Amino acid sequence: MFLLRLLLKNAFRHRLRTLLTIVGLMVAVCAFGLLRTIVDAWYAGANASSSTRLITRSATSLTVPLPLAYAERLRAVDGVDAVSWSNWFGGVYITERNFFPQFAVDAASYLPLYPEFVVSDAERSAWLRDRRSVLVGRKLAAKYGWKLGDTVPLRGTIYSGTWNFPIRGIYEGADPGVDENQMLMHWGYINEIQRQRYPGRGDSVGVFVLGIRDPNDAALVSQRIDAMFRNSIAETLTETEKAFQLGFVSMSEAILVALQAVSLIVIVIIMAVMANTMAMTARERMAEYATLKALGFPPEFVVKLLFGESLLIAAIGGVAGVLVTLPLASVFANAVGTLFPVFRVAPETMALQLLAALAVGAIAAAWPAWRSSRIDIVDGLRHVG
Repeated sequence: MFLLRLLLKNAFRHRLRTLLTIVGLMVAVCAFGLLRTIVDAWYAGANASSSTRLITRSATSLTVPLPLAYAERLRAVDGVDAVSWSNWFGGVYITERNFFPQFAVDAASYLPLYPEFVVSDAERSAWLRDRRSVLVGRKLAAKYGWKLGDTVPLRGTIYSGTWNFPIRGIYEGADPGVDENQMLMHWGYINEIQRQRYPGRGDSVGVFVLGIRDPNDAALVSQRIDAMFRNSIAETLTETEKAFQLGFVSMSEAILVALQAVSLIVIVIIMAVMANTMAMTARERMAEYATLKALGFPPEFVVKLLFGESLLIAAIGGVAGVLVTLPLASVFANAVGTLFPVFRVAPETMALQLLAALAVGAIAAAWPAWRSSRIDIVDGLRHVG
């Protein structure tokens, strides 16, 4: 308790300097946490993917559809338990700024493959019965104020025309990492209208979603599928759901590397600022440290004082930075809308923030503490800070 009281008195001897140092550290820790959270949000889809799901798409491009007839052949592949499919709908709600994922899916087979989408039995049944209806995520419904029974108009881009979809169900994620910003509609209904408008263009899907028994057989099952369709007019590429998601993330890899670099640079800058602060503190108190040594205190005591003061300031700044990060992350998530379907500060990120703050405090005090512990008593008493 004596040492803690002494550290508090020393740390706030120059209150303005200490407060500015804490504010600077708080801002740096907060920026570090937000940048790390943005990177985590980019990987959220891949991290939330299931190891028991495979994605089969065209080997040429994701924009090239596959024949629906592939579904029966995929069901016959050894190791495949379930088959479903989906198409990207790409509609516009009021304005292009209101972007959110929209998928036309085979409803009956799709939901069993995604148990993380939690929806009541009544709403599930209502959605399955009404082929014109949609199932939407909780966050998406909350953002636009939608409720059950509302009709959502979408202006088609891939599928031309104006489409009106009544909401029959609202799903929630089984855990915080599940995307609750999606809209799911009936592939059968979209396909039927497509065939009426453009004969010969229906019965095609964007991707097949496969459920497998054993995640350890993912590579083997993928090879069997792609070998079965090799040299056909529509060759396939099958990969795990995580690999499929990471394919989109890799398109922005340079941006992610830049964000990670900036987050580290911010910490290094505040480390330099805090090191200068601790060096000033050590210079001002040379006479005091010399007096302590003259009274019989060992050099280790002086080291404890400087390290303790630096770590105390760093801890206060770090905790303040973490506390500020949480509301700022919420504001940022609301501002970007559905760009990041899952945007939350992970416990691991908060732990890294605190560790970074303490590391800054320890490194900033290292040189001043070493120099002060080796001060000569006579030179220290003569020193004028």
